[in-house]
Amino acid sequence: MRKLLSVILVLLCVQTVVAQMTDPVHFTTELRMLQGNEAEIVFTATIDPGWHLYSCDISEDGPVKATFNAERMEGAETVGPLKPKGQVKEQFDEMFGMTLRFFERSGAFVQKIRFTQPRYHISCYLEYGACNDEMCMPPTTVEFEKSGETGISATVQETATESDAPVTVSEESDTVSAFADILSSADVTAPPLGGAGEGSVGSVGNLWQPITSDLQAFQQAGGSNDTDLSWWMIFLEGLLAGFLAILTPCVWPIIPMTVSFFIKRNKTRRKAISEAVTYGLSIVVIYVLLGVVVSLIWGPSKLNDLSTNAVFNIFFALLLIVFAASFLGAFELTLPSSWSNKIDRKVDDLQTSTSKSQSSTFKSQPSTLNSLLSIFLMAFTLALVSFSCTGPIVGFLLVAVSTQGDIIAPTIGMLGFAIALAIPFTLFALFPSWLKQAPKSGGWMNTIKVVLAFIELAFAMKFLSVADLAYGWHLLDREVFLSLWIVLFTLLGAYLLGWLRFPHDGDRRGTNVPQFFLALASLAFAVYMVPGLWGAPLKAISAFSPPMNTQDFNLYDGSVEARFTDYDLGMAAARREGKPVLVDFTGFGCVNCRKMEAAVWTDPTVRDLITQRYVLISLYVDDKTPLPQPLDVTESDGSTRRLRTVGDKWSYLERMKIGANTQPFYVLLDPSTGKPLNALRSYDEDISQYIDFLQKGLANYAP
Repeated sequence: MRKLLSVILVLLCVQTVVAQMTDPVHFTTELRMLQGNEAEIVFTATIDPGWHLYSCDISEDGPVKATFNAERMEGAETVGPLKPKGQVKEQFDEMFGMTLRFFERSGAFVQKIRFTQPRYHISCYLEYGACNDEMCMPPTTVEFEKSGETGISATVQETATESDAPVTVSEESDTVSAFADILSSADVTAPPLGGAGEGSVGSVGNLWQPITSDLQAFQQAGGSNDTDLSWWMIFLEGLLAGFLAILTPCVWPIIPMTVSFFIKRNKTRRKAISEAVTYGLSIVVIYVLLGVVVSLIWGPSKLNDLSTNAVFNIFFALLLIVFAASFLGAFELTLPSSWSNKIDRKVDDLQTSTSKSQSSTFKSQPSTLNSLLSIFLMAFTLALVSFSCTGPIVGFLLVAVSTQGDIIAPTIGMLGFAIALAIPFTLFALFPSWLKQAPKSGGWMNTIKVVLAFIELAFAMKFLSVADLAYGWHLLDREVFLSLWIVLFTLLGAYLLGWLRFPHDGDRRGTNVPQFFLALASLAFAVYMVPGLWGAPLKAISAFSPPMNTQDFNLYDGSVEARFTDYDLGMAAARREGKPVLVDFTGFGCVNCRKMEAAVWTDPTVRDLITQRYVLISLYVDDKTPLPQPLDVTESDGSTRRLRTVGDKWSYLERMKIGANTQPFYVLLDPSTGKPLNALRSYDEDISQYIDFLQKGLANYAP
């Protein structure tokens, strides 16, 4: 027990770092000889769980696709295009409006070549893109270089031509100085600002310096949106679900029976309290173990897939609909009665064994182990007999927290649920007189079940919406989704007012004061959603409703257009205007970047803050515009990387300056020093937190 609680406490105290370098795709390369004078260059990938490696046969308008690029082909030439090899999956993507082809877990790309000379020297690279459900990698390269003898006759005519070798900067040279040389070219130089040193090579170099330690300080001061906050929210969600489960007909009547049992079977009140506390802790252990089992079965990759995978979301939606039908009285979900009967018999055997031990000559040494085990089995019996009420709530909670994509989330959610469920058993054992004042069982518990049924139906629509977006059915576009929610919460209000009845409600008439206020809140929420049918942003449910771009009829236009796409030009403009900078590390093929822009940046407050109080710099890491000349740079791990495009440059800036290489990432900077004004923020559609993120940056800026 102590070890389990220690593990739980450690999990709750874990904190993530500000940003981390991600390397989800691992390549090996091989030159495979074929018959005659032909061969294949094979790039074989091992892909981390949850990541997609995009194939080479998708449209240029989509995400970054795999491409083969030859820099030097002496004595050899390419034959045909690059081809994928392995199990390529296809899925329609609503954001791009096309079917995407990608590898999961593993895959390979093959480029066929033909030798034309007795000796060959090949220098080439594969460029690829990869994403998961929260972020995307910038275009990344895999270098391949090999030379040798082919064995063909020297009289064979050379048909291949040597590619122009890139002009590179020696890796011994200073990285920032090398970039300063590139930035001094006419098309990317920051314009003179009139002050000494402004816009110069030296000031540009300072703006590229790493800020990871400064970002860490902001995070430790509570300025970031790290996962410890989301874990606390999950814990609170579990706590709320547990309190709701207490009020159901399967749990509430059991509380006085159980507490009375502990009080009557023990001669001292202290012993009764001790057993009641043990009973409560047993409940916590049982449900936390359930969360651990779910985490271990699904694993981190599968939990990550739950958030956007269409099949999983359809399954969850159907599961919630079944749970809701059960709460509405269509049928009752129960576990086999033989399970609870076997547990009851085991409890009786242990209690009998304990009694005999206590009445023997060894009265001072009762069977403590048997006593504890019997109490634990009693708690397990509670979990079984209350399943018809707690099962749908636990299932809904596990579904909701599993889509967070975090392996620890189900365990934390179950911890909150179990603590809430165990509290009344312990409190009533400590204060038995409270049992007389507790509400008696009655029809009010059935009302709670029906309210939960409506809430589960509403969330079922959310999961169906994800599948609808994935397949491009357009059955649950934003206005249809909102219409269904409006109807559901209107019907819930009607039920609470007594205008709507279900078969298990009996002769229920009218309403009471608590139900009246709940009905008022439900109907008001339904009215609040009505303007959304014409495009109002509805910030309260922006995390649940489909993206604004699925709205067919939209009277609201809140896009952010004014932005720089060059870091140094944007920083120079910010210094002129005396404004802080919002650097948006993004990509043309970054799905979640578009989601953030559609769901968060369209909010009027966010839009006004970005356009009026900040200078926005959007750096597209997949921008294919060539640099004035390719550049070799030394990475933090000592490896050498060749930068060929503007996107390569921005990707390198992200890695070097903030220590991250995924998108989207948002960082607020002082344009004069390049220092951060707040912690990093990544993909999170919580509008209120994004507003707080921007406002804290303004508060920390001193022009």
